[in-house]
Amino acid sequence: MDASTETAAQSGALDATAPSPAVAGSNNARPASNAIVSNTNTAAAAVAAAAVEDDDTEGEGEDVAPRFEDWAGRWDHIDKLLVRRGPFAQPTFEPCVELRDFLLEQCRILVIGAGGLGCELLKDLALSGFRNIDVIDMDTIDISNLNRQFLFRQKDVGQSKALVAAEFVNRRVAGCKVTPHFCKIQDKPEDFYRQFQLVVCGLDSIPARRWINALLVSLVQYNDDKEIVPGTMIPMIDGGTEGNCVLRFLQFSVRLFVGLSFTALFCVAGLLYQGFKGQARVILPGMSSCFECSIDTFPPQTTFPLCTIASTPRIPAHCIEYAKIVLWPQAFPDRALDTDDPEHINWLYLEALKRANEYGIQGVTYRLTQGVVKNIIPAVASTNAVIAAACASEAFKLATGCSSQLNNYMQFNGQDSLYTFTFEYEQKPDCLVCSNIPLDFACSASEPLRALVERLSEQPFQFKAPGIRGLGKTFYMSAPPSLELSTRPNLDRTLAELGLQDGAFLQVADVAVPLPVQLKLQFRP
Repeated sequence: MDASTETAAQSGALDATAPSPAVAGSNNARPASNAIVSNTNTAAAAVAAAAVEDDDTEGEGEDVAPRFEDWAGRWDHIDKLLVRRGPFAQPTFEPCVELRDFLLEQCRILVIGAGGLGCELLKDLALSGFRNIDVIDMDTIDISNLNRQFLFRQKDVGQSKALVAAEFVNRRVAGCKVTPHFCKIQDKPEDFYRQFQLVVCGLDSIPARRWINALLVSLVQYNDDKEIVPGTMIPMIDGGTEGNCVLRFLQFSVRLFVGLSFTALFCVAGLLYQGFKGQARVILPGMSSCFECSIDTFPPQTTFPLCTIASTPRIPAHCIEYAKIVLWPQAFPDRALDTDDPEHINWLYLEALKRANEYGIQGVTYRLTQGVVKNIIPAVASTNAVIAAACASEAFKLATGCSSQLNNYMQFNGQDSLYTFTFEYEQKPDCLVCSNIPLDFACSASEPLRALVERLSEQPFQFKAPGIRGLGKTFYMSAPPSLELSTRPNLDRTLAELGLQDGAFLQVADVAVPLPVQLKLQFRP
């Protein structure tokens, strides 16, 4: 049993205390110290009687806590923060037990992602008093997840991460209700997100962060005085961990460790990966900088306009992306691409090689194919635990007001020692998402529409498959295929030929953001 699992087991033991009267609604109702000791002894006896042997290797046994109601002293650790004022409390904070009741019974929180960070978040939030939690994740459990995603067992491989994680927490934390959603975040309507008081992200991709950030900004409503309407601003807490791979163990060096047991292999992999960096961020849509305000600080994403990879591939990556995005769905419409399956990767490699030969492009290799279609971010359990704890603390502070929240970005580095740094991201005046103004776009009247589309895939937009409308017309749409085919001829026409003039407005839609972005063309002389 690793450290994360052991911590979860200890936390579950605290939740398995024998029933006793609930905490009364005043400070004077706290149990005496001998009562706490008595309850603890009773809890230990209950756990000893109900415990089931947990065998992580074989996937046998159930992590189930006895189902008891709240007992005296269960939420003492929360009351210490909510029924008395601390030195860092917000000016509007009024200590009272009603805050605890709000946290336990009314506050609803959404966790996006049930991976390494998401597992830690669910555990931390459940044990911090959040009882109404929804978790959404589109992924299934892979055997490589088991070394750090401690809510999963070997018997869970292939199942939904959200479903298994929710069932685990519901079994272990009495009174907690975690509702799973096995789907993409884009599959849910706006009304789904409106019902939450907080959104906590444990994502592993920038596009997903951009999408949920833009959606939450779009939900903010303003009155006639340009003030935010209460209840329409949903805070977003974003956590992330990453590291540097010293040796690409899982991809290229497996043969060096042939014969090692499953456990030993993951121990070696853990030593070779350095995943000791992380960050936590608090975003107040409409009030603070949003995620899009700082998109320039991220390295450019390896994305290519669909029109380029479909009609004029120029580099090996274009051929590989074409095989992934176009050829695979055509050949296997009912079969999802598994980037961890060597047979799938080899099929993409061979198809990309054929296309490269057709266009006289050199450099398509099996290894490059792996690098283009996969995005591996190494991580370790300890870093996930640190960042999840920071995010859970910020969620607790935002929900209760017992302390001032992070302002607004914290960076963690535990590679050589323990180092944290906090600073404030400022709002970007011309932010794509939160500025609410058309963005000036410098171009030339003689520039073809294709060049404009390609520029939209670069900084600062980093769009993946933009669609362009203006003057009441659709100039180009990358999807569906029938519409892309009918608008493709416009790519070779100049902006002047399309009837666009200096100062004209264009609406650009992309999967990266849920709402169109408005551009104002500024023709260069």
